[in-house]
Amino acid sequence: MDGSLSGLGDISTPGRVAGPDEGVTAQELALATRNHGLPLEALRYEVTPPGLHYVLVHYDIPATEADGWRLTVGGRVLRPLTLDLDALRARPAVTRRVTLECAGNGRARLTPRPVSQPWLDEAVGTADWTGVPLAELLAEAGIAEDAAEAVFTGADHGIERGVEQDYRRALPLATAADPARDVLVAYAMNGAPLPPQHGSPLRLVVPGWYGMAHVKWLRDITLTPTPYTGFQQSVAYRVRQAAEDPGEPVTLIAPRALMVPPGFPDFMSRTRVVRPGRVPLTGRAWSGHGPITRVEVSEDGGAVWTDAELHRDPDHPWAWTAWRTTWTATPGLRHLTVRATDARGNVQPMTQPWNRGGFANNHVQRVEVLCTPATTETAPAATETAPAATGTTPAATETTPAATEPRSARPPA
Repeated sequence: MDGSLSGLGDISTPGRVAGPDEGVTAQELALATRNHGLPLEALRYEVTPPGLHYVLVHYDIPATEADGWRLTVGGRVLRPLTLDLDALRARPAVTRRVTLECAGNGRARLTPRPVSQPWLDEAVGTADWTGVPLAELLAEAGIAEDAAEAVFTGADHGIERGVEQDYRRALPLATAADPARDVLVAYAMNGAPLPPQHGSPLRLVVPGWYGMAHVKWLRDITLTPTPYTGFQQSVAYRVRQAAEDPGEPVTLIAPRALMVPPGFPDFMSRTRVVRPGRVPLTGRAWSGHGPITRVEVSEDGGAVWTDAELHRDPDHPWAWTAWRTTWTATPGLRHLTVRATDARGNVQPMTQPWNRGGFANNHVQRVEVLCTPATTETAPAATETAPAATGTTPAATETTPAATEPRSARPPA
């Protein structure tokens, strides 16, 4: 259901942007602890392990059980279907390697900041998804002549901006029923049953589209003769400049390249440290509009660019492309920048055009790197005296006996 509720008070607030000096809110931090991105060093994996793949859960992870789960296919169809998991698994299985990216990736880097899940650049992942082609299920059900869209309903339920709803999204039939689009009703990820956070026991996978289209915990598909106008379709996931602007729908993923951060990091700032000399730079690039045709790297913030070498896998057209190059690092602070271009000529922007929801951001990645010669940490003396403890007994201030393991040799707590 999608229905406005009265009496919600302050628990479900309208969308807004942060004030000029407003930091990340407690509500945003709560979202950030529930959801997580890909550690960028995990870009080295061609296929992302499920625990490292980005996760966004709108409401709760529902309590689902594979036994007894049913998927219904109805609405403007000739032969409505009700299928359990055994019936789906009995069909010929198809596996597609697909890169997913959250539509809000990069939101926290915008100024002013849209107040929502505070993604930086890390809301992405690539997995091998196994299931049944959606086009085959729709063909079996028989598409009525007046059907225009397929509406997908998940089992997650909640309130957003005062609207109580099941999570529900629609696709045009030109996408949903086209075998060439490789849309899947998936029941496995990387060769294993879907984990709870990734939609167990059933989810939609829509190659090339941002993550909001990949409905998790999928329980119903309904074909409709008119466009679906529910909250997640007509209010959320729109690129708009003002609250009253109807905006444009978020659909295909814009091109993006990400770099495996080189060297090693500072704990808090995440500034990277490398040694002088040749430093390998690697990463991944992807686009929902077509193949990646170029990746460029700059060490001076974009004044001069160097082309990276691309390593495409023709067997996986919906997955990211690996890239690599070598950078000769010299002492000093550098700002490495990487950008991608796709086959349609779309290029990542140096400065991201702003929109109120922070959607479809694909600004270039910038990595701060300090190149410095190696330094050696001074080890503490093995005869370090134990610090004085509070208390009145003489034993409380005595020196550690020689037979006792020195504190410097003990593992940190």
